[in-house]
Amino acid sequence: MTNIHPTAIIENGAELGDNVRIGPYCIVGSQVKLADGVQLESHVVVGGDTRIGANTRIFPFASIGLQPQDLKFKGEASRLEIGCNTVIREHVTMNPGTEGGGLLTKVGDNCLIMVGAHVAHDCQISDHVILVNNATLAGHVHIGEFAIIGGLSAVHQFVRIGKHAMLGGMSGVENDVIPYGTVMGNRAHLSGLNLVGLKRRGFDRETIHALRNAYRLLFAQEGTMAERQQDVAEMFKDNEPVMEIVQFIAEDSSRSICQPKMDDAS
Repeated sequence: MTNIHPTAIIENGAELGDNVRIGPYCIVGSQVKLADGVQLESHVVVGGDTRIGANTRIFPFASIGLQPQDLKFKGEASRLEIGCNTVIREHVTMNPGTEGGGLLTKVGDNCLIMVGAHVAHDCQISDHVILVNNATLAGHVHIGEFAIIGGLSAVHQFVRIGKHAMLGGMSGVENDVIPYGTVMGNRAHLSGLNLVGLKRRGFDRETIHALRNAYRLLFAQEGTMAERQQDVAEMFKDNEPVMEIVQFIAEDSSRSICQPKMDDAS
């Protein structure tokens, strides 16, 4: 049974699934679609063409789906899609897409978006991603599954963050981060592999050992990156996680690959 507090404002046209709960002083716009079991705690604003998946929970003072912070935006129809079982904590802001990014911002299932985090226009966030308190994503950022974006970190527009990557707190990330990598620093550098995350998610010792060897070869000082990629692709062609890194590096991107410091590559 849907439960709507008498102080909430639900505009005509909004679609609410079964067992939706909307708390005090929330505002739900006319184009919003809330799937079954969505909970808006209180003082939540959801606007624009926004779709929120089943059992997602949004905490007070979040601003979801309102106009993107892009001066090129001229009011074109665009969307924000949020998956199922995602938790969005207090003061989070999420903006819909723009014409320059496919008119869609998307957040996956089972994500945790913590206090004060910002998801800008045209970001694409995969499942099981965590944005820690006050993490900020500029426009067009892509984040792979199970990545963790540390508190007070900032990610430059068009950056790609690979799956299972870890960004340390207060990092300024200007370049693409390889899958399974860890970065840290004011102008972040690659500091190794996310070994703790890999172990927690059940990667076996053999796979982790192969990833470590491939990492050393990819970021060695000898030869060019293209030559090292080719060598690693030949040596580890049957290792799926290593090949995911190789393919990630080979993809087109407007940003460079985040590199280790010289003394971290060995």
